Amino acid sequence: MKNNKGGFFRNSIFYVFIFLVVVGMFYGLFGNDKSTTKTLTSSEFIKALNDKEIKSITVQPGNSIYNITGTYKKAQTASKDSGISFLQPTQKVTKFTSTLLPNDASLKEVTQAASKTKTELVTKQAENSGFWLNLLVSLIPVLLIVAVFYVMMNQAGGGKGGQGGMMSFGKSKAKPSDPKDNKVRFADVAGAEEEKQELVEVVEFLKSPKKFVSLGARIPKGVLLEGPPGTGKTLLAKAVAGEASVPFFSMSGSDFVEMFVGVGASRVRDLFENAKKSAPAIIFIDEIDAVGRRRGTGMGGGNDEREQTLNQILIEMDGFEGSEGVIILASTNRSDVLDPALLRSGRFDRKILVGAPDVKGREAILNVHAKNKPLADNVDLKAIAQQTPGYVGADLENLLNEAALLAARRNKKKVDAADIDEAEDRIFQGPAKTNRGMSESERRTTAYHEAGHALVGLVRSEASVVRKVTIVPRGRIGGYALMTPKNDRYNLKYSEAKEQLAGLMGGRAAEIFMFNEASSGASNDFQQATGLARQMVTAFGMSDKLGMVQLEGNASVGYADQGGNRAYSEETARLIDEEVRRLAQEAFNDALTILQEHKDKLTAIAEALLEVETLDERQIKDIYETGEFTRKDVQDDDQLATAKSFEEAKAAADAKDSQAEEKYEHPDSESKDDDTTSDSEVVEAPDDAPTDDNHDKN
Repeated sequence: MKNNKGGFFRNSIFYVFIFLVVVGMFYGLFGNDKSTTKTLTSSEFIKALNDKEIKSITVQPGNSIYNITGTYKKAQTASKDSGISFLQPTQKVTKFTSTLLPNDASLKEVTQAASKTKTELVTKQAENSGFWLNLLVSLIPVLLIVAVFYVMMNQAGGGKGGQGGMMSFGKSKAKPSDPKDNKVRFADVAGAEEEKQELVEVVEFLKSPKKFVSLGARIPKGVLLEGPPGTGKTLLAKAVAGEASVPFFSMSGSDFVEMFVGVGASRVRDLFENAKKSAPAIIFIDEIDAVGRRRGTGMGGGNDEREQTLNQILIEMDGFEGSEGVIILASTNRSDVLDPALLRSGRFDRKILVGAPDVKGREAILNVHAKNKPLADNVDLKAIAQQTPGYVGADLENLLNEAALLAARRNKKKVDAADIDEAEDRIFQGPAKTNRGMSESERRTTAYHEAGHALVGLVRSEASVVRKVTIVPRGRIGGYALMTPKNDRYNLKYSEAKEQLAGLMGGRAAEIFMFNEASSGASNDFQQATGLARQMVTAFGMSDKLGMVQLEGNASVGYADQGGNRAYSEETARLIDEEVRRLAQEAFNDALTILQEHKDKLTAIAEALLEVETLDERQIKDIYETGEFTRKDVQDDDQLATAKSFEEAKAAADAKDSQAEEKYEHPDSESKDDDTTSDSEVVEAPDDAPTDDNHDKN
């Protein structure tokens, strides 16, 4: 809800000012009634009075003179110099104005003349407007300063989403959302069926607490949702509030922290007080690790303020004053750093892990996000779910959204499979750099490097499948091979880890085998291989020399270890390095043996990559089994390289999209992935277990 108070106040002042200016202009032009009033000097007034031309006069003191007003017996002719408006040079007037000096002689002369000519004489008291005018003039600057100060403090204290006040620092920024406005339900949360079942009791308690209280049951006071980013923790909390139809107070952990000491604790008190008034209600604290980290680890200063805020949260959740009817939901990606007092029973009684969805969950998520998107008949959401292990809900939503954007840019009426394939490539690798200049020697090295990955992956394919291989540069990389697990995997066996290591070493082995020279393109391979080998030795207990112990990993890393201190000796560190080198060397030797045994197939895959630049799973398998695949002649682009304007860039993008669409719709003449001048299909599929994707920089 927007805070329009400050804007309304400022707009009101502006319109009042404009109104006063317009009124003043009209008053200056027409407001003095000069068109019917004649101004006389003192002598002219006395003469007209003695000549019996005046019917009545009024005398009123003011500003050290006497103001005279009156009316003529007969209309008089007045000129512009006599004081009428400049719009009317001459006019008949019936009224006049004049002034007298404030002395007895002048008043006596006027009184005698009026009595002698039998002219009506009226006297009035002096007006008190001078005092009020002086007071107003003195107060206007003060009022303006106060108004400006109020507007400035209203912006600084309220801001967007704030409470809008000078003294609102200690107030909670959370406003209860109207249950009618929350349209999120459990049906909108796909891929988290077990998690929803855990939260059903919370919804039932908020709807009918008597059923639980009659049996002496105590509903969990707090529910902690933990898991990787993008898995739907916040969406689950909204669904609980939507199903229960209760007020929903939402804040992030960082909203409690402010530049002033004690503000965080004050906001916690205010938040829980407001929730208790609206009970039954739900308080949702997003990213609670911002204020819930383990105490005693700070060095003072701002950390003390955070600890005060955490202490107040602990008291509110389970202190002397209970929070009946208020359930606290919280989410975090780092439950391992939370304070133990926050996680104990009585505060966060229930902890729910919201992990990456399985293949059925991914399909359900895709179905939810595809409801408002027209999909073509060639789009198979089940196949997409099988090809995206490790993707979370946010990734899948972004995938379909990017595909819809691509389809709109290509002027399509429906989103088809080509758009989804290209969307996967763009999300994880960026657009294809088809115009990047590469020498023939570099292209050949890259082709054999990626062919080595693909061939080793084909031979060692017990757990993984080679999905795609390309030498089209995207983002920062010059080419890569993609291998994804055949099924969702939650445990990594020793044989599967060795298979991954061999696949990662396939690129360097191909370079050494074919050119007897190494290149820097395998740096990313070594990074992944070293990380996997180190996990096998220090975390998975897959080394005979070191035994079945965990030397590194979240379970053994404490706060003292984060400063660089190791929990093992120098001798153990030396053994770890030796085992990591041994595993990497064995993987390299295994990959080199495979390439030596299948040299002809390595050459066939590499030459095919040099010809078409991108091969999909079917094409790679055809080359491996028969040595043949669908070809297309390479089209050289000899156009002069110049900087393109917006219109030229848009026209080039439309032409490239049209070519990609034509090739996708006519697979008989060219496979959809065989494209050297348009979009290349490159997909990265993350995995919860140690990655088996081979993304190789060249």
